[in-house]
Amino acid sequence: MRIIPAIDIINGKCVRLTKGDYATQKIYNENPLEVAKEFEDNGIEYLHLVDLDGAKSSHIVNHKVLYAISTATKLKIDFGGGLKSNEDVRIAFENGASQITGGSIAVKNPTLFKEWIAKYGAEKIILGADANNRKIATSGWLESSEKDVVDFIAGYHTEGIEYVVCTDISKDGMLGGAANELYEEILSKVKIKLIASGGVSCMNDLHSLKQIGCDGAIVGKAIYEGKISLKELSTLC
Repeated sequence: MRIIPAIDIINGKCVRLTKGDYATQKIYNENPLEVAKEFEDNGIEYLHLVDLDGAKSSHIVNHKVLYAISTATKLKIDFGGGLKSNEDVRIAFENGASQITGGSIAVKNPTLFKEWIAKYGAEKIILGADANNRKIATSGWLESSEKDVVDFIAGYHTEGIEYVVCTDISKDGMLGGAANELYEEILSKVKIKLIASGGVSCMNDLHSLKQIGCDGAIVGKAIYEGKISLKELSTLC
């Protein structure tokens, strides 16, 4: 299982939110590159980079942060947040993203999202499935839809999607454990490479996600709050 630390960006700074609420933002470092280099120095190979300004603005905003990290480290970066147009995706890849994650766009403009899958391939495009009470949320989690998360993922699997980042919003930033039952259900019904996100609080959570069969696990607040050390994470890399 791949270990994927997260860096969320607001105003060019490394922050974390609780349950996706922008009012709860806490700044952990004003230099995201410094954080990324520390990850790399501890054997981390992957990075989940989220443009929270972009998610709110519906277009890419913090591509300079992406460029700085991609050119100064060898981290394989999946980038998301505000990717709503062909131009946004072009900018993301040109600034060093290895993969991009589309969530809101997959709900609101499925035709365009399917075009990205066809153009860039399933190795480059990740489906973002962010759910609250099983319903898919969009626009930086500020809006909700009536789409069931499992049906949503299954639908895009038939369109060629292989990678899915699934976040249970109620778990995000709470350090109360991941949505294991939801992930088990998804993997029992859809054969995808599932990346778990939200709620990881300790090494046992990561071991459980590995046992379930997740392809990767995103770790955010647990690192920043000192619940899991980078040295511990390195043992799983």
